[in-house]
Amino acid sequence: MVRCIELGATDYLTKPINPAILAARIDASLAAKRLHDLEQESLERQTALNRTIERQKQELSRFLSPQVAALVSSPEGEQLLSGHRREITVAFCDLRGFTAFAEQADPEEIFGLLAEYHRMMGGAIVEHGGTLEHFAGDGVMIFFNDPVPQEDHVERAVRMAVAMRDRFVELSSLWHHRGYELGFGVGIAVGYATLGRIGFEGRHDYGAIGNVTILASRLSSQAQAGQILLSPRAQMMIEGIVESEDIGELTLKGLTRPVQATNVVALR
Repeated sequence: MVRCIELGATDYLTKPINPAILAARIDASLAAKRLHDLEQESLERQTALNRTIERQKQELSRFLSPQVAALVSSPEGEQLLSGHRREITVAFCDLRGFTAFAEQADPEEIFGLLAEYHRMMGGAIVEHGGTLEHFAGDGVMIFFNDPVPQEDHVERAVRMAVAMRDRFVELSSLWHHRGYELGFGVGIAVGYATLGRIGFEGRHDYGAIGNVTILASRLSSQAQAGQILLSPRAQMMIEGIVESEDIGELTLKGLTRPVQATNVVALR
């Protein structure tokens, strides 16, 4: 009996056989087998579903930031997608001298240069946990602390910008040998924004709306090559880990008051 159970038997009877007990034990064994088959079928369906979801996330990640790809693939993400308010850090980056370059270069040259630039930017964004809102030619907008909360969102943004600036030195050296004279500037601001799904049926993006995005964009437009300009609030929240220099008050397009800006010289 022990040997049979070890080989997989689920029950046994001793002689003389009672037909009623035999029938009951056979029914019980068949019921257990049916339950086992249902559990196995459910497990296989769940495994297949998990594989499908993972494949969808991988496909979405080709077009969206990893955070947003995970968000739109989860049931709980619908509430965030419908709109919410949160403090975020926004970083705008673009190239100095790109417009003049684009006026003279062939489209193939522009396309190739942007591909190298975006590759460099994308690596730094992912490494520091930023959410990419959009690429627009040489302009890039990234925000932090959404959809995944990040207590150190200002520090992440600044460290990302410094990493981009460092990597750009090598990239610009290669471009210089090809006759391209381009610089890199960043603007960073902190503030509250409304975030969620924006767009129209069949074409949606995950975006941020608020003055903080305007401020970061305007700071970026004022940044000279190699500068990372911080808004006053960003400077206050990050001053312990950076060496910075005062730029003075900047009159920014669309803002009624001048903004006191600082430039990140180095990380401490």
